[in-house]
Amino acid sequence: MIIDSTTWITAAGALIGVLALILLAGNLARRTGLAPRPGTRLHIEETIALDARRRLVLVRCDGRALLLMTGGAQDQVVGWLP
Repeated sequence: MIIDSTTWITAAGALIGVLALILLAGNLARRTGLAPRPGTRLHIEETIALDARRRLVLVRCDGRALLLMTGGAQDQVVGWLP
């Protein structure tokens, strides 16, 4: 069975079309909020220096706030804030 060039061109065009639709659907889902945007689950809201080595860091993770103390002998979780 010999496959001619028009069959290859049609198959390649169909593959490119399907990949473009997948990328378009992913972008649309992220814009409308159906899919999470990359990097939005965790971010630092505020940092306060307590002294030369220690800091309090307010981190938001999945809509909840977490208070961390860093820079001492060991880092500590102060607690989750409501």
